[in-house]
Amino acid sequence: MATARLRSASSLRGVLLRHCSVGTTSPPQVFSRVSDLQAPGCIAWKHFSTFKPNPLPKSKQIKEDDKDDRLVYQGPISSTIRKVKLLSLSTCCLSVSLGPVITFMTSPDMNVILKGAVASTVIFLSATTTAALHWFVSPYIHKLRWRPGSDSFEAEIMSWLATPLTRTIKFADVRPPETNRPFVTFRAEGNFYFVDAEHFPNKALLARLTPKHPNESAFKNL
Repeated sequence: MATARLRSASSLRGVLLRHCSVGTTSPPQVFSRVSDLQAPGCIAWKHFSTFKPNPLPKSKQIKEDDKDDRLVYQGPISSTIRKVKLLSLSTCCLSVSLGPVITFMTSPDMNVILKGAVASTVIFLSATTTAALHWFVSPYIHKLRWRPGSDSFEAEIMSWLATPLTRTIKFADVRPPETNRPFVTFRAEGNFYFVDAEHFPNKALLARLTPKHPNESAFKNL
């Protein structure tokens, strides 16, 4: 029994000696805090280091203003006027088409003549407000195009249907407005036009659009 224990102890000792005598042990593995994806040799690191973000695609609807080199002025409240005019036209159309129907259907006991008077009043008020709005904003120039050296320019206004309407005007036809109508800058061929002087970039062109009255210049010279 004792002999068997001595043999097992000696064999274990021999195994330990042989294990310690086989070369030097490999150094302990050092774990870096840098993740595998951030290592310079990693394929993912090479991909992201050379990756360049693509520029944002431009809008497909390129404004005409960016291409038009003759555009020298654009009204600052042009979009607001167009939206208000479209809203007015929409309410006018609804009042004309649905006003009489609603009036005759909601009050069956009312006199027919009274119903017609109410429906006519609704249509008249709606059409009057729409016409007044058009009269008020019709001189407003939304876009003005002019080529330097030319004796004429193009003024884009808005029709009563809120669609663009372009007129070619000669500088020789530009006259002082001579009216008490609000928001009028000059008159040409019997029509009134308005430009916002504070937002007009070309002051020399603005001076040609706002001619002085002969009597006014004469009084200043006195």
